[in-house]
Amino acid sequence: MTARDRNSVRLFVGVDRVAILLYVALTLFGLAAIFSASWNETSDAPLSLDHNYMKQAMWLGLSWVAAIVILLLDSSVWHKFAYYIYGFGILALLSTLAIGTTVNGAKAWIAIGGFRIQPMEFAKIAIAIATARMMSEYSFSLGKIGDLFRLAALLMLPLGIAVLQNDLGSGLVLGSFLFMLYREGLNNWICVPILFIATLFILSFVLTPVTLLVALITVFTLSAAMMMRDKWLLCLKYVASLFLASILLYLVLCVAVGEGVSYYATLFGVTLASLVAVVVYAFRKSLRQLYVIVALFFVSSMIMPTSDIVFSHLKEHQQKRIQSFLGLVSDPAADYNVNKSKEAIGSGGLLGKGYLQGALTRYRLVPERHTDFIFSTIGEELGFVGTLTILLLLAAFILRLMRMGDRQQETFGRVYCYCVASILLFHVLINIGMTIGLMPVMGIPLPFVSYGGSSLFAFTIMVFIAFSLDASTRRELPTYRYI
Repeated sequence: MTARDRNSVRLFVGVDRVAILLYVALTLFGLAAIFSASWNETSDAPLSLDHNYMKQAMWLGLSWVAAIVILLLDSSVWHKFAYYIYGFGILALLSTLAIGTTVNGAKAWIAIGGFRIQPMEFAKIAIAIATARMMSEYSFSLGKIGDLFRLAALLMLPLGIAVLQNDLGSGLVLGSFLFMLYREGLNNWICVPILFIATLFILSFVLTPVTLLVALITVFTLSAAMMMRDKWLLCLKYVASLFLASILLYLVLCVAVGEGVSYYATLFGVTLASLVAVVVYAFRKSLRQLYVIVALFFVSSMIMPTSDIVFSHLKEHQQKRIQSFLGLVSDPAADYNVNKSKEAIGSGGLLGKGYLQGALTRYRLVPERHTDFIFSTIGEELGFVGTLTILLLLAAFILRLMRMGDRQQETFGRVYCYCVASILLFHVLINIGMTIGLMPVMGIPLPFVSYGGSSLFAFTIMVFIAFSLDASTRRELPTYRYI
């Protein structure tokens, strides 16, 4: 056997067999669920591409071909061309603003013939690859402010485009990268404010501006105290002085000016002025991470007021869904999808009504039963056992990807695997959460299970790049295990 032949055989050596089996199981499970949700016994042409299950089967075949091609490629190609792939992904996202098709209120699709492709699904791959490339640079460090801002810019650009597309749900997936950053060593007390900002952005529909600002000041001050550890007393003095100064100034302005004085504006102005002293203190004490806290506070205080702008650009039904989820309004029409989904899942009981026997899904009473609400179809027909099975498969698959990341010898592979695991985890939590009423409806598909050709194809490419990186690592080891 020649060296070339030996290399050809070794192309498939080291591929994680358990991960492959889990992937196949998930895709076939999804295809079966889509068939059940889409099957029409009166159809004269059951094998026609007009049926959703046939379209999904075609995309599944194409996905498996793409998977083989990726395994045949040299895994180093992803590192070499990472930024080019990212640039192409951004251009694809921007193209939707010019030639995109609007679906469910989001101008995030491109129609090609009889098919629609959502570029954001593929852009997630490009973003993960570019993130891994940036973080694998020799001089990169999460402790450097410049590197953190470069990484933030790389992630915020596609998020901004998603907002312009009115597809905020897909853009929020990028927030899942925080899990990867925590794994890579991002300071805990930087992660906490970021999570808090996301929470406050949602609660901004309920809370007053003053309450939001007070909450921001309190959390960021506590984060700074946790970061510096021995400066608790100093931080408490700072926040107490800040509130006292703002109240006194507000009272003085009320007496001097009269009506029209806003405590929010007063507190915000005093806080911004105090940040100058904080930056000077951080410079003298060489507390570089305190710069990040200050920058995050400044950005978040600028972002909070934009929640009204973002909300006003949403479609009416999207606004009602958010308001209903937060308990601001009671609208049966806005809650219809979720209520029917919960009814379908609850009616399944322990073992379900049987495959193809779900009344609510078979008679189209659950909207989007084959796409975003596919979990309700599984719950009604297969019951608790079926939903637990799909959850265990997804959990095992995500854990497998994390294990791949842990055994990578290079930063690029480790970061990429954790990016993929984070994206999948976010999709699973949001999708299942919204079908049972724990999350607002966002249009996030269940990976490998929901109907959607571009979603399935993109997720396949994403995970098989991780498989390829993992396989190349395992080939270099003298011995390795497959289980």
